[in-house]
Amino acid sequence: MKRTLTITTGVAAAAMVASSAFAGTLDDVKSRGMLSCGVSTGLPGFSELDSKGNMTGIDADVCRAVAAAVLGDATKVSFKPLTAKERFTALQSGEIDMLSRNTTWTHTRDTSLGLNFAGVNYYDGQGFMVKKDLGVKSAKDLSGATICLQAGTTTELNVSDYFREHGMKYTLVAVETSSASRSAFDSGRCDVLTSDQSQLYSLRTKMEDPNSVVVLPEIISKEPLGPVVRQGDDQWFNIVRWTLFAQINAEEMGITSANAEAAKNGTNPGKKRLMGSEGDAGSKLGLSADWAFNAISQVGNYGEMFERNVGLNTPLAIARGVNALWTKGGLQYAPPVR
Repeated sequence: MKRTLTITTGVAAAAMVASSAFAGTLDDVKSRGMLSCGVSTGLPGFSELDSKGNMTGIDADVCRAVAAAVLGDATKVSFKPLTAKERFTALQSGEIDMLSRNTTWTHTRDTSLGLNFAGVNYYDGQGFMVKKDLGVKSAKDLSGATICLQAGTTTELNVSDYFREHGMKYTLVAVETSSASRSAFDSGRCDVLTSDQSQLYSLRTKMEDPNSVVVLPEIISKEPLGPVVRQGDDQWFNIVRWTLFAQINAEEMGITSANAEAAKNGTNPGKKRLMGSEGDAGSKLGLSADWAFNAISQVGNYGEMFERNVGLNTPLAIARGVNALWTKGGLQYAPPVR
C-alpha cells in the first residue's frame, strides 16, 4: 500500500504534509517484505559498505534490529545511502521508512520538520582534528584557522557559536559529504576538520597517515545521535523506539545473541517478558510475541552492537564512556518492558 505525495520544494514544505500522509508504515513494510532505511554515504563504524558489499556499522545494525522485530529477519533491509542534505527530505517524502544516519536530535529538527527522534543510539559531541605538526594543543588556539566541515549538519552553527564566544576568527570550507571533508583536510585545503568526535575517529582511519593527526580535547556541543521517523504514525514510532530500548534492556539483563534462547525459556520473569514467552509486549506494538527475541538473537544487545562496530577492538577504538549503561556510569538507560 505505497503512498504517493506531491512535495513542494524545500524541507519545510515536505514537513507540512509528512505527519498526515504516512500513517500505516508497519503495513507498508510488511506488504513490501522489506524495510527501507536511510544511512550515510559511508562512515566507518556507523554505516559503510565492506569489501563484500555488505552494509556495516552501528546505525546499519539499528535498521537490522527493526527489520528483525517487524519481519522476523534482520537481512530484510534495503539501505539507502543519503547525504546530510538529502536525509530529511527522503524521510518526509516516504522514500525511506526510517533514518539511521548519525543524525543529531535537536529542538528545531524535532519540532519543525514533521519528524520524531525515536531514541539515542550514540551520545556524541563535536570536536576538532588537526595535523600534529600544526602544534595546536587546544581549540582555543585555532583563531584564524581554515576549517573544513560537512554542509547540511549542526556542525556549522556550533563552530560559529564557539568562535564568537571566544572572540576568534575563522574561514569556513563546507563540502557535501564526510569523505569530501576528510579529503579536503588530508590534502591541506584546511587546517582543521570539525565534526562529531565519533566521526573524526572514523574519518581518521581513512587518512593517508592516521598517526599524523590528533583530535583536540575540547567537546563543544551535545550531539545525541539516533534513529528518526515521520510524525503522524505513533505505532511505527513506538516500534523503532522500543526495538532500541529492547537492545539496551537486554544488555542490562545480560541477554545476548548467544543466550537469548535460554533467556526466553528460562525462569526470570523480566527476561521472559522481554523475549516474548510471557506477557503481551509484542501485541501492544502490533508485532509478534518474539519481536524483541528476533532483534536480540539476530543483531545482539546494545553492547554487542557498540563493541562490534566502534568499540575498543575495532579500528575506531572508542571506549564506551557516556555510552555505557546507566548502571556503569553512562547515559544509556531504557524504560522497562512491563
